[in-house]
Amino acid sequence: MRIAVVGGGVMGGTLVTAMSGAGHDDIVVIERSPERRAELEQQGHETSDDIAAVAGADVVLLVVKPQDVPAVLTPLGAAIDSGATVVSLAAGVRTATIEAALPEDVAVVRAMPNTPAVIGRGMFGVSPGSRVPQDRLDSVVELLATGGAVVVVDESRQDAVTAVSGSGPAYLFHLAEHMIAAGVEGGLDPESARTLTVQTLVGASELLAGSGETPEELRRRVTSPNGTTHAAITTFDEHGVGDGIRAGVLAAIARSAELG
Repeated sequence: MRIAVVGGGVMGGTLVTAMSGAGHDDIVVIERSPERRAELEQQGHETSDDIAAVAGADVVLLVVKPQDVPAVLTPLGAAIDSGATVVSLAAGVRTATIEAALPEDVAVVRAMPNTPAVIGRGMFGVSPGSRVPQDRLDSVVELLATGGAVVVVDESRQDAVTAVSGSGPAYLFHLAEHMIAAGVEGGLDPESARTLTVQTLVGASELLAGSGETPEELRRRVTSPNGTTHAAITTFDEHGVGDGIRAGVLAAIARSAELG
């Protein structure tokens, strides 16, 4: 499989590293920045500054900013091979928009990644466009799985994917900020507060992922009546923390729809 990655920034570079590590060795990265191309070449990757280098690629990953997509589509449409698959990671850009600019036999898949992909623990929400055969969708899922987990959703649900997993890491980091701050206020030194918080979040996440239990059940098991956890959860509820989280995610869904 010949793969072209249009955009060699953080996410583009992350995907190249993940795919290379999984045995894909026929990859070219199209990147305008000479400095970034030099970095990628030092890592052993083939690069180009010309989008015409997508010629011959079976799969083209479009990893550019949403506002840069219109400028890329015309030259991409002129250079891409018949029967290729385009995977767009440009947030908010509909598959129909990309399909309209490309030959009719080019399949378009939309994907929303998140930042943990940089350590191979990413989450990708994938939506096929109107002309994606199942075998090509399967190939895209397998390819993106080199950077983490993949779920396939209808494109009408991509705003929710963006809000839950695309923006989701920031919610966890926000929680960590306040747990660390509270630990310091309670007498811990900053380094200890960070270590306790980070490992607790990592361990709890892995427990949730591996146990098969619901978050509600796991929370219940930790919460003894009138104990310390009960005091914290009750206070969270009094301050509307749960309602605030749901409202925040719904606000992110609405904003994603506006941007799209």
